[in-house]
Amino acid sequence: MNKDLTVGSPDRVVFRFCLPLFGSIIFQQLYNIADSFVAGKFVGEEALAAVGNSYEITLIFIAFAFGCNIGCSVITAQFFGAGRFKELKTAVSTTLIASGALCALLMALGALFGGQLLHLINTPDEVFEASKLYLDIYILSLPFVFYYNIATGIFSALGNSKTPFIFLMCSSLSNIAVDILFTTKLSFIFTHGVDGVAWATFLCQGVSCILSLIFAFRSLNTIKTEGRAPIFDGVILKRIASIAVPSILQQSFISVGNIVIQGVINGFRTGVMAGYSASVKLNNLVITSLTTVGNGISNFTAQNIGAQKRPRVREGFRAGLKLVWIICLPLAALYFFAGRYLVYIFLDSPSDAALGTGIEFLRIVAPFYPLISAKLIADGVLRGAGMMKKFMVSTFTDLILRVVLAEILSKTALGSTGIWLAWPIGWAVATVLSVMFYRSGGWSAENKNGGAAGQ
Repeated sequence: MNKDLTVGSPDRVVFRFCLPLFGSIIFQQLYNIADSFVAGKFVGEEALAAVGNSYEITLIFIAFAFGCNIGCSVITAQFFGAGRFKELKTAVSTTLIASGALCALLMALGALFGGQLLHLINTPDEVFEASKLYLDIYILSLPFVFYYNIATGIFSALGNSKTPFIFLMCSSLSNIAVDILFTTKLSFIFTHGVDGVAWATFLCQGVSCILSLIFAFRSLNTIKTEGRAPIFDGVILKRIASIAVPSILQQSFISVGNIVIQGVINGFRTGVMAGYSASVKLNNLVITSLTTVGNGISNFTAQNIGAQKRPRVREGFRAGLKLVWIICLPLAALYFFAGRYLVYIFLDSPSDAALGTGIEFLRIVAPFYPLISAKLIADGVLRGAGMMKKFMVSTFTDLILRVVLAEILSKTALGSTGIWLAWPIGWAVATVLSVMFYRSGGWSAENKNGGAAGQ
């Protein structure tokens, strides 16, 4: 059901809209967590290391899909808030066409250079073949990844966060069952174990994507327009790209940074790789979930800017901040005090190095979740208002600090501990920048080009 985010109590609107988004991303992350869980539990520590190693590269592809999502979502939400429904439909079809071309290009590049990327991050010989196999199968699923993200962007722009949550809940739980089936009862079909995990994810992502697109188009059909909306519009594509490209660059550089960090980690032994693979999945579950709440604030901001109700943006920021703190404080405590038991989710009998690495990483980063959550909500306002330059400045500052410090500190007596310390330092500096940019109030300025604030 489509929902107008420009009316009603901002607290109530934000909570009702963002909580299903939070639930959706929890189940979305279960895809990757399920892969690591099954690989570690039913195949072995080397399989877990291989899945975690490939995961850092798959994040590059996800970055492009996320950029298409947020570009479509923000511009569509602005048109929805302004009541410009014909342009709204054109924005959706334009995104679908442009994203299809981009997806095809990425699939070709991934097929050609996947092995070189794995060599680039110093993938150990004992996990290279399994990592490459997992990556190759994942690349085949890219159309599902792209179009699912666009479908969820459409739902979010129209204020509907419940429908994608239902789809993801069902498909993610199914993915766990199929993962286990493919690596146990049907393991004779697959050669390495990790290929069974990868094909299970491919199957479940495909079902989720197709169902989401069907229901997204049904939602669009309920919006009546005078005359047929153009299928493609270069001017609208430029507006979408003005949001999507910086988001893609941001996510891509974060992924590249993570790959560089993964290369540093690969310089240590397999146990450290496996422990990091388990703990970083748990960390990404929190960060991605909080980022999704920030994306909800982007939609709230975009609709209200489109409707010329800019004072509600500040109220939406405060509501978003309350929500992420309610979410992240219990998770921070859980990770800090129960990290040992969470690592055992992925490994039955972890080596001392794997267990120690997982516990240490979580204890270092978890106390800083309330801090980074404030950045992500401020970023949501900046994105929804089209203030992408400032958004990128704070994000790249975080990334550069983490990569540089990981490289430097890992070569000191701190060893791998130095890598983990780079996270809170980068987060702290970037949070100060994002909140400062939000408080500057640039989003409150009028803009003649469709409601987005100037940069």
